[in-house]
Amino acid sequence: MAVTAPGPFARLRCRLTPTTLLGVPLVWLVVGFNILVGLWILLSSVKSAADIFTSPWTLPHHLHLDNFARAWSAGQFGRAFGNTLVVVFGTALGTLALAAPAAYALSRITTRWNNGLTLFFALGLGVPAQVVMLPLYVVMDSLHLVDSLFGLVVVYVATSLPFTTFFLTGFFGTLPVELEEAAALDGASPLRTFWQVMLPLARGGLVTALILNVIQHWGETVFGLIFIQSGDNRTLSLALLGFLQQMQYNGADWGGLFAGVALVVLPLLACYVWLGRRIIEGMTIGAVK
Repeated sequence: MAVTAPGPFARLRCRLTPTTLLGVPLVWLVVGFNILVGLWILLSSVKSAADIFTSPWTLPHHLHLDNFARAWSAGQFGRAFGNTLVVVFGTALGTLALAAPAAYALSRITTRWNNGLTLFFALGLGVPAQVVMLPLYVVMDSLHLVDSLFGLVVVYVATSLPFTTFFLTGFFGTLPVELEEAAALDGASPLRTFWQVMLPLARGGLVTALILNVIQHWGETVFGLIFIQSGDNRTLSLALLGFLQQMQYNGADWGGLFAGVALVVLPLLACYVWLGRRIIEGMTIGAVK
């Protein structure tokens, strides 16, 4: 008895499940809303204060690029931008330098403590930042690392290690063990095997973890408010708050404010658009073991 292939309508009915009918429009609705918000912020950043209130949904009649100049100088966004680059990339590189060897060891060394250590890092994901804020401040103050960019990097690295280690442990677990055995037969030490063989193979996971760390800390505000006290060490998010405080005394500069918001938000949106596919691929490969 011949078996006929399902027709196009049958395949379409199989794809149109209730989850698909409800989920796909909802996802596109959220995506469209985020795109509109990003465009609105960008358009408002080149409008005058009067146009922002009188015609918020129309194109600007004239491009007021001086909004960015005022935000860059009066709001001290220039210095804050440099501080943010130092903190964000220092945090990302420091986190990877500590998390990659730990994740490799957890994925390869099979002992009775291995599962417990992996669970220990996983439990760190569920600890709210507010719980450790006060004891962490006491420790950092005793080490004279409050109001210091290096101290902020230390805090960010400590809070990023649980997720990064947990993520890279699953990624290293997908790499074939036979390559390590072949390297051992060639006389390579475990450290050399990790550095020259396994680390290049995990480049996709490392790049994904690096991008996620950059995105996570680019606009972080809570720890910055606690550990940064002087204007010279402000990051972008703190400079934006400082610009809001200046508006209380110097008058409302809504154009400059939206320009500052654009400087904080738009680099993240550009990062998502440029590297979104790589983030999804890296997380998908790391999740399959």
